[in-house]
Amino acid sequence: MDSTSIEEVMNVMREFFPSHASIAIADTKEFIFYQPSNQIDLHIQNGDLVKEGTATHKALSTGRKVTEFIDPSVFGIPYYGMSMPIREDGKIKGAVTAILPEPPSSFLTNYLTIKKGECWYPVKQESVLFLETQFRKTLVKTDSIEGYHRLNLSELELFLTPTLFVRCHRSYIVNIDFIHEIQPDSHSTFLLIMKNGTRIPVSQRYASYFRRSLGF
Repeated sequence: MDSTSIEEVMNVMREFFPSHASIAIADTKEFIFYQPSNQIDLHIQNGDLVKEGTATHKALSTGRKVTEFIDPSVFGIPYYGMSMPIREDGKIKGAVTAILPEPPSSFLTNYLTIKKGECWYPVKQESVLFLETQFRKTLVKTDSIEGYHRLNLSELELFLTPTLFVRCHRSYIVNIDFIHEIQPDSHSTFLLIMKNGTRIPVSQRYASYFRRSLGF
């Protein structure tokens, strides 16, 4: 990742995460940026290898968002990590990780604010059927309203409730509660029939993760 990409990521992180969160950015092997906070500091240095057992390593190895408690055996300090893979042209190029002293649920909101026309509307995450990439923005669809969130799909994924949402395609994240039926589609992919009738593909890239997430 170049310096422009890092700055774009940091602009999002600074806006949505509290000041007591430390931020780490890694490529596929080592950390390339670290900003400690005054409440928790893992003393990461640029060039440090990504350790096995860290939230960053788990995000890189699984290719999915990780939100979990990391015990002190890794860095000597317990922390809550929220880590998201960074993809370019469909390939994992690194990960961005928020390092927190308390569970992320203490500051993540249960609402997404979307824009429709000239107005903004807060919608509960649990009411969202699916999210779709459109025109470099994210279309947020509920039964009663749809509108655009200003973050792109990968940026917004970091702030979604992990027990509700699952990534199934580079262009789609779905709310598991609104999946009506999962149909086989070719040899290793699936087609989702949502409760409102929308048909959403599960791409080959996300098929294994999707199956693990839903336990089948």
